[in-house]
Amino acid sequence: MSRIIAITNQKGGVGKTTTAINLAASLASLERKVLLIDLDPQGNATMGSGLDKAELLYSTCDVMLDQVALADTIISGLPCAYALAPTNADLTAAEVELTTLTDRECRLRNAIQSIRDQYDYILIDTPPSLNMLTLNALVAAEAVIVPMQCEYFALEGLSALMTTIEGVRSTLNPSLKIDGLLRTMFDGRNNLANDVSAQLDEHFGRLVYRAYIPRNVRLAEAPSYGLPVMHYDKGSRGARAYLALAQEVLAQEFHRPERTPPTALEQDLPAEPSLEETIEPDTSPKIADDGVLVFQLKQNEK
Repeated sequence: MSRIIAITNQKGGVGKTTTAINLAASLASLERKVLLIDLDPQGNATMGSGLDKAELLYSTCDVMLDQVALADTIISGLPCAYALAPTNADLTAAEVELTTLTDRECRLRNAIQSIRDQYDYILIDTPPSLNMLTLNALVAAEAVIVPMQCEYFALEGLSALMTTIEGVRSTLNPSLKIDGLLRTMFDGRNNLANDVSAQLDEHFGRLVYRAYIPRNVRLAEAPSYGLPVMHYDKGSRGARAYLALAQEVLAQEFHRPERTPPTALEQDLPAEPSLEETIEPDTSPKIADDGVLVFQLKQNEK
């Protein structure tokens, strides 16, 4: 039976859709059958997978309103190597209509059941907000991956997201858990990024993925070609970083090892051409046990 993972963060611009697309492609490259469900009305995961969201016959909007089965929306045989349940702006109207329907929080979970056994992994890209669509994703999923930038406001948003996840777990989905926190757009030369990364390691320990996603030109360029970075430039730092993440996700099928901050050698990221930024490895201190969600950022000495 497949693992269903929601890629969630109510804060926009943290690399959520980028993570959904590239994790799906990386898992597919490791010979796993993967379905990516686009549940964000912006349809960026759809466009980033090489489809025109304006020319869809069916979308996840139709699924959420019980107008078609999820299987009827799935598109296979794409260059990205994973299957896709696409969407477009129609999903915004569906969200409004959902508020008047019964069993509205469980629409996606019910739809997934008929196709679940056909895939090893089902990834759900969610909107950058804690709305009815995100709630459907959390109810349908068994695990959550939280992409986040290492900055102060990201920590504030993380606190709200943790509260939401705990609320879903206590009422609608007792099996929901956090698979990991993923540091995205990470620049080890930035003192604030290193401070926040250290705080994440201190308070969340093994929940912080060893892999981190660096700022990377190739990673930013790939969506404009409708390709995951794995298929656009598989030797780039971005592609190697997401492959490292996929390997960690696969390892969670068997056990959850204690995680320590990665080094450049462990992540094995090659040097980029001169136009790329050089990303130094995370040098966070030794991991502590999980703690309460209280963050106090150190002031950098001048």
